[in-house]
Amino acid sequence: MRGFLQDGLKDDNYLTGRFLVAMPGMEDDRFQQTLIYVCAHGPEGAMGLVVNKPLDSISFPDLLSQLDITMPPAGEGIEVLFGGPVETGRGFVLHSPDYMHDATMVVDDEVALTATVDVLRAIAEGGGPRQRLLALGYAGWDSGQLDAEIKANGWLSVDADPQLLFDTNISTKWERAMAKLGIDPLMLSDKAGHA
Repeated sequence: MRGFLQDGLKDDNYLTGRFLVAMPGMEDDRFQQTLIYVCAHGPEGAMGLVVNKPLDSISFPDLLSQLDITMPPAGEGIEVLFGGPVETGRGFVLHSPDYMHDATMVVDDEVALTATVDVLRAIAEGGGPRQRLLALGYAGWDSGQLDAEIKANGWLSVDADPQLLFDTNISTKWERAMAKLGIDPLMLSDKAGHA
């Protein structure tokens, strides 16, 4: 993941800090009706987290137990999401910037990313970031791969906002992201057109 991150990389052509919205015709089953938050995008590739697909196979208390972290009775649980098909055993916490650790990567003014056990420990103890979501795995693209998928009509891009990103009503995030674009998913074609 570190190869994707360059401090100060700001270019309007890059999608860092934006949502990718899967087009209705997405052929890859893992990404059908997904909403991905792009954590990093640059010349060497991109990395993002799916933010609307819960994992039924593991709960937050189960994950803490596997990591030998005790959740106190007052500890607050969060839903564990499928972040993507790469490194599915690795956890990532997207969160508000009120929590910072040495290993925290600031994505923009409203979102940061931490991939250490310390943030899980802080959440289990009732502290940690005010807004957060936990994902196992991530979505990654090599250089030019994401751009090619967008050109092939696989993804739309829309401004991300913390309200939608951190909303606990996960099941409607994809539809609400489409609505931000003013699009009714039923009116979209999965075929790219040429004028």
